Amino acid sequence: MDQRIGDGPARGARGTATIEEVAARAGVSRSTVSRVLGGGARVSPEALTAVRQAIAELNYVPNRAARSLASRQTHAIALVVPEDTTRFFGDPFFAAIVSGINARLSRSEHVLNLIIASDDPGDKATSYLTGGNVDGALVVSHHTSDTYVERINQAVPVVFGGRPVRTRADDYFVDIDNVEGGRIGTRHLVERGHRRIGTITGPLDMPAGVDRLQGFREVLEEAGLEPGPAEDGDFTTDGGAEAMRRILAAGDPPDALFVASDLMARGAIGVLHARGLRVPEDVAIVGFDDSPVAVNMPPHLTTVRQPSRLQGEAMADVLLARLAGGDPPHATILQSELVVRETA
Repeated sequence: MDQRIGDGPARGARGTATIEEVAARAGVSRSTVSRVLGGGARVSPEALTAVRQAIAELNYVPNRAARSLASRQTHAIALVVPEDTTRFFGDPFFAAIVSGINARLSRSEHVLNLIIASDDPGDKATSYLTGGNVDGALVVSHHTSDTYVERINQAVPVVFGGRPVRTRADDYFVDIDNVEGGRIGTRHLVERGHRRIGTITGPLDMPAGVDRLQGFREVLEEAGLEPGPAEDGDFTTDGGAEAMRRILAAGDPPDALFVASDLMARGAIGVLHARGLRVPEDVAIVGFDDSPVAVNMPPHLTTVRQPSRLQGEAMADVLLARLAGGDPPHATILQSELVVRETA
């Protein structure tokens, strides 16, 4: 653990440089470096480039976490969502997560800041989050390409919603047992007598997508069945529809599908109906989430329920415990369950 309180002259345990060394390398004053770390206001483009280059070369990480714990708490927590706004506002999963986080923070002195950024051009979000403006961050729906999240994780206390893409021993996260969730949904289809079972996966640059696919494959292997057609999706309705079209275009459609989100399942069902195929008579469907879209129109989805609101509460609990100097568990795993309705 980094023992520095503030940016003193000594190197921290993480091996990062001091702010003075960054200033010397960039050929600027210490105050200029501080302004860059605070968001870059009143800094010339040349100085901004020089400081950022020096930070990268020296692996400098401002130790804001220790400062917050010591005496400079902002009582603000950021929820960082590396997605675009269309995905954030269109997926009920995020509403449930935010509801849980907000319910927990309402019983504390902290307020919630929302940062939606599928990328971080110019490091605007990163500079804000590492510049002493928040005490910690909650990160949900991160992808392999979201490298800026790692810089935030090095600078302030972070709790991930879902297993981190690159898990380290000192990471904290609250996840659903997505492997078991994939097993539960696929096992239901096997037990209903289906033998050609395909899948529409989540994004395979996200641990949730990879884990649900693993559970699907494990059950089919245990049952002695060959996996049916598999297409990648993106957790959206349009993504599920497009994946379903690719499966049908390949010929020999499956008699059942495990779909890694309810939104994608809705998209798939729409395509099946448009092609004259019935659900569940021709193709049975099991979704994942048990979000409101599971029952907003017929047929009502059979789905794997994940406790998203509880996940948000647990994430906030872990982060608040860290900020209070406690020792919460690094990994918190929540369980899912099958909800049987009309589609399988």
